[in-house]
Amino acid sequence: MNLLKSTPDQEVRILLLGLDNGGKTTLLKQLASEDISHITPTQGFNIKSVQSQGFKLNVWDIGGQRKIRPYWRNYFENTDVLIYVIDSADRKRFEETGQELAELLDEEKLSGVPVLIFANKQDLLTAAPASEIAEGLNLHTIRDRMWQIQSCSALTGEGIQVSRRPYIWTMMYCCISVKQNIRYLICEVG
Repeated sequence: MNLLKSTPDQEVRILLLGLDNGGKTTLLKQLASEDISHITPTQGFNIKSVQSQGFKLNVWDIGGQRKIRPYWRNYFENTDVLIYVIDSADRKRFEETGQELAELLDEEKLSGVPVLIFANKQDLLTAAPASEIAEGLNLHTIRDRMWQIQSCSALTGEGIQVSRRPYIWTMMYCCISVKQNIRYLICEVG
C-alpha cells in the first residue's frame, strides 16, 4: 500500500482544541485562507473543510472556555488527528493548559490519536519557545502516539501552512493507513 497517495474521497477528521484565547479560530481561518481581521471567541464550535494535497480536512474548532471544556468529549469520536493550540505568551496558564492536554491524552476515545501541538503567538516578545513548552509539559513522556510541537503565529501565518509541514502529513498518512487496514480486516472477516 502506498501511504503517500490519496484518493479523492480521503477525509481526515481533525479536532482543534486548546484553552480560550489560544488562537484556535485564527489558526483555522489561516489554514482555510480566510480573512482573520474579525475573530470573535468561539462559544460553541466551528467546522471548516479544507482541501489540501488531495485530502479533505474536516476541522472541528471547539471553544476553549472553562464552561465549554466538559463538552469536548462529545467531539472525540472518529478523530484522526488532534491539534492542540497553546498561547505561548500566556505563561500563567501553562499549568492549566498542561492539565487539559494530559486529560485529553488519557481519554479512551482519543487513544493513539496523533497530536500536533501548536505553540502559538510566537510573534509576541513574551512567547516561550516551543522547546521550553515541550519540556514544561513533559511531552517527551508521550509514548502511546505520534506527537509533534510546532512554533507558530496564527496571526502572521508563520509555521502553520499544512503543505509545508511534512510531520502533519506523516500523521495524516498514518491515520489513513490505519483506517484502510481496519476496513480491509472488516471486509475479510465479515
